[in-house]
Amino acid sequence: MRVNTLKRALVAFALAMPGAAIATVVAAPAAHADACYTWNRNLYQGRSGEDVRQLQIRVAGWAGNRDIVELDGRFGPKTAAAVRRFQAAYGLRVDGVAGPQTYAKIYELQDNDCTPRHFSFAEMDDGCGRGGWTGGPLSAAQTRQNALQTMWKLEAMRRSLGDKPLYVSSGFRSRACNDQVGGASDSQHLYGNAADVVSRTSSLCEVARDARNRGFSGIYGPGYPDHDDHVHVDSRRENDSDRTSNTTSWSAPDCGIGAANARAAQGETDR
Repeated sequence: MRVNTLKRALVAFALAMPGAAIATVVAAPAAHADACYTWNRNLYQGRSGEDVRQLQIRVAGWAGNRDIVELDGRFGPKTAAAVRRFQAAYGLRVDGVAGPQTYAKIYELQDNDCTPRHFSFAEMDDGCGRGGWTGGPLSAAQTRQNALQTMWKLEAMRRSLGDKPLYVSSGFRSRACNDQVGGASDSQHLYGNAADVVSRTSSLCEVARDARNRGFSGIYGPGYPDHDDHVHVDSRRENDSDRTSNTTSWSAPDCGIGAANARAAQGETDR
């Protein structure tokens, strides 16, 4: 966890029009220089493009219970619902339209390298000592991109848990690192879309329960073997490159989540 004291300054001069008036919106919001990404138009249901996909990355942690926000560049109902939850969480006008207020908050949360301000690429690359993003099944660029989405989900979890620090004890692992720590042969950590998380202010069960609303399809915590000192979260349902099915699998029996043998029954683990 880290706090970046440099924040973007942004002045919003217009608000997106809600409801039926959306279809008549023709003026785009003002463009603002941002070292990572700048949105140049209002986004709402029916729009598509790279700007939608960039938005989806940043609201992926507001997917809702047992749901995910697909990074497909199409602004549909799931994206709109995630935008509304994001807006509500930060005290913005809740209309499901990404406009100046929503972008201003994202710019405030976003560091120059696109990471959310409370997490870093260095923190996500700590499986065996920060060896870079190579050595896994995917390209370094794709692995790093997966880690970015994971961090935005963690940022949403942090907000939901009272804006208290969360700490990543293990993120991306190369194959060599994964073997060293005894990880599963096809661990989600290899793809950059998993993190082992601890908190000093929230119980592990509070973390595990909140993870159900943050777009994580893999959750393992207290009561699952070897998970009494951290909560594992991952995005396996979105992973089309691994050897497992795209399913949701949660198991933290001590927290009332899932069954202790949920993954063992399928011959798989989260490690």
